[in-house]
Amino acid sequence: MALLRCCLFIILFLLGFAESQPFTHPINHTDLQVAIGDMRAKSYYGFAMLLQMLNGTTAQPIRDFTFLMPDDKQLSSSSIFVDEVGEFLLKHAIPMPLHFNDLSHFPTGTLVPSGNSSRMIRIYNRGKRDFFVNNAKIVSANVCLNSVIKCHGVDAIIDYDN
Repeated sequence: MALLRCCLFIILFLLGFAESQPFTHPINHTDLQVAIGDMRAKSYYGFAMLLQMLNGTTAQPIRDFTFLMPDDKQLSSSSIFVDEVGEFLLKHAIPMPLHFNDLSHFPTGTLVPSGNSSRMIRIYNRGKRDFFVNNAKIVSANVCLNSVIKCHGVDAIIDYDN
């Protein structure tokens, strides 16, 4: 019964949030540039560079996302080919802007959609200092605060094998 109430709460939260947030329109390029500036200010240069590579080259518009950004050390140890940049970014995104406070309301085990419609992100919520998305721990919350786009730093490339 408690699990049913929890699932119902999450569904109602997502539906209410989706109705109040316009995330189906193309993002304002100014918002994207502001988010990239916020990423650079917190030393997420590699992720900012990937976003700039994709900006303007994709037929699918970038929406109001929450990006889960691995740091430069993690990015440099992974193999991302030019034609895979869009897919990589979508696997590291949630298709709605969420501050960490919004994420912290999801109980452990909650599945949220990733930017890739065939992949889900599992939340492991053990408090602000122990919050995981799949295998990656959020280590820097609320990096992007000055645009519609939200982003949080994570300590690993997000893995979907588990």
